[in-house]
Amino acid sequence: MKMRVAVLLAVIAMFCAADAQTCALDDLMSSLTKSVASAVLQKVTLSCIDASARGSLVDCPAGYKPTGCSCGNACGSWDIRNDQTCHCQCANQDWTAARCCKIALK
Repeated sequence: MKMRVAVLLAVIAMFCAADAQTCALDDLMSSLTKSVASAVLQKVTLSCIDASARGSLVDCPAGYKPTGCSCGNACGSWDIRNDQTCHCQCANQDWTAARCCKIALK
């Protein structure tokens, strides 16, 4: 394993000279990353909905995850519990809202 790492580092060093401003390997990795990201993004869609409830808790529907929360009574303190529930941390909340999203294949 150590030998493989050493060989990899030697190959990278050959591509990236110490005095070079840019590295050909950087360009290759950047291009490859953009290609993969583009291919993945063409196959998925982001779907978001709003959920709200009275009180300090609101759950996102099945399959959705909370990406942000808002609270009544000018409360700015909230957290996401169990990867499913928005919780407003201030006392005596009159309402709580969540932005719930899911990623799906097209």
